[in-house]
Amino acid sequence: MLSQSESQLHFFARNMRYSDVDIVLKNEAAAYDHPWSKRVVIDCLRSGYQCWVLANKQKIVAHGVMSVAIGECHLLTLCVHPNYQRHGYGRKLFKLLLDRAYKLEASECFLEVRTTNEAAISLYQSVGFTVIGERKNYYAGNEGREDAYIMSRELPIP
Repeated sequence: MLSQSESQLHFFARNMRYSDVDIVLKNEAAAYDHPWSKRVVIDCLRSGYQCWVLANKQKIVAHGVMSVAIGECHLLTLCVHPNYQRHGYGRKLFKLLLDRAYKLEASECFLEVRTTNEAAISLYQSVGFTVIGERKNYYAGNEGREDAYIMSRELPIP
């Protein structure tokens, strides 16, 4: 739970920098049982993907990565540090990524989400994403593999 002073902090969106990678990895490790590796994050930066963070001068509370090409985009990750979840930061960053993708001429967005990740599914549905398929054994899990929903929606979002 955020203290009153923390809940009033202003976080702004900016491009992820190479100097952010270690903090991004710490947030990934805090949020996920199977976080991204340093190599994956650096590869996304090198590939020119839309890599963004929500930050202030003291900390990064969220990050997202999206690939955009040939009229569509694919959300690769959207991560909010557990101490800052359920305060609108994920929604703010997600909408920014979708807006950036639309400005880069993407007309549709795709993503995968664990079938057990109810909070993320709810966020995606709240901005108009619908389930269009399922990928069996897509994610590493604590006991074997986990299934993923494939979700999509047309851009722009209102």
